[in-house]
Amino acid sequence: MGSRKKQMADTIKEAKKQIAFAKLNNCPTSPRKMRLVADLVRGERVEKALNILKFNQKEASARLEKLLLSAIANWQAKNEEADVESAELFVKEIRVDGGSMLKRLRPAPQGRAHRIRKRSNHVTLVVGANNNTQS
Repeated sequence: MGSRKKQMADTIKEAKKQIAFAKLNNCPTSPRKMRLVADLVRGERVEKALNILKFNQKEASARLEKLLLSAIANWQAKNEEADVESAELFVKEIRVDGGSMLKRLRPAPQGRAHRIRKRSNHVTLVVGANNNTQS
């Protein structure tokens, strides 16, 4: 490996060390309901985001709280020597995408049927460390 290529690989590796992510796939909640809760914590510091999710009454908030704790644990696994409190972690990105849909039929008047779509979603949560480079 050339010296410039190795230097570039090292800088990319250091940049990736500052972020960690967690994914939640096929969560049986509609994406629209999950986005309402995800918008509350986007860009917030981790401590504040955990408080928001803990005291929110929506069902989706319990799942997002567990996902955020998983992302924090993933960051700790990458940065064993660093401290979570001093790193000033924040929710860098949270994305809610539609997942698979279960399609069911419900009887309707006059021999007809209505289709019921039971939606699910995929959530990707990225946690980043604040290194005094961001303002």
